[in-house]
Amino acid sequence: MSNTIGVLTPFHQPIDAFGGTIANVATAKTAAPAISPLSGDPIKPADAERLAGVLKAFADPARLRLLSLIQSAPQGEASVTDLTAPLGLSQPTVSHHLRILTEAGLLERDKRGVWVYYKIVPSAIAAIADLLTPPRKRATKRTR
Repeated sequence: MSNTIGVLTPFHQPIDAFGGTIANVATAKTAAPAISPLSGDPIKPADAERLAGVLKAFADPARLRLLSLIQSAPQGEASVTDLTAPLGLSQPTVSHHLRILTEAGLLERDKRGVWVYYKIVPSAIAAIADLLTPPRKRATKRTR
């Protein structure tokens, strides 16, 4: 399964959902930093830029809807043709948004013949949520 598009950049690192650290698997042009901005320690400028890049992918209503539509699809995956009508956007626009989400490491793409299917990368979504959850709340959440 291929989950990258285009040329990789120095930020090409995925997110490890356990503890909000970054692992060495290539999935995104921008990836979350190893330290949470809410951990109490100052976040480094490069880490802040990486996290902002991933959050920027979330910061669009069409992309949020895409994530929701893909997650709620019967097999947890969808093609561009499955997504254009519900969004009311053209195929090139939907493809653009899917590319941004894929480059951010939030989606995986699987090419099957002429069709490309997209699915959520749960560990990436969980890692972002973990990075944005204050440490005290994280400890409480895990003990329940």
